[in-house]
Amino acid sequence: MLHQLACHPDTPAKSIDRVVVQLSTTQTPGELWLEYHVAPSDELVLPAMARPKRTDGLWKSTCFELFAKPAGADAYFEFNFSPSFQWAAYAFDGYRSGMRNLDWRDPEIIVTPEVPYFFLAVEAMPALPPVAMQVGLSAVIEEIDGTKSYWALRHPPGKPDFHHPDCFALELPAPERP
Repeated sequence: MLHQLACHPDTPAKSIDRVVVQLSTTQTPGELWLEYHVAPSDELVLPAMARPKRTDGLWKSTCFELFAKPAGADAYFEFNFSPSFQWAAYAFDGYRSGMRNLDWRDPEIIVTPEVPYFFLAVEAMPALPPVAMQVGLSAVIEEIDGTKSYWALRHPPGKPDFHHPDCFALELPAPERP
């Protein structure tokens, strides 16, 4: 499934025209494959590549995110992926509450920083609960001149807030069991 993200109206990008996410399920129930595409990419700030490791605060620069929760639940998961190969994974009990690190291995992050397009893929996201899920796809985009724009499937009224229930705009059915 290909999904066009919308730039938050209060944080317009200067040179970035589009952020698109391809989300696919794998043969393992509940497992996802993500691909983020940014264009054009010649003004995109890309953090220096580093050893893959859990790192907080990735949203302070270019960062790609996925939020997921069982349909109708308050509890949710947040995953952050940086072009530096650093990542973060959290579980929340409810809207911005009960945050804790989610136990996870280093994900396989693939980056292709080619001009005029930037591509970041995450192979085999961890298996989510095998139930119908509500998903939010988002990105923080930083440009060389310091401009930051916030992209999501849907934005709530007010300032950018990827944790807001309105951002969980994509419905994924429960995976089929083999």
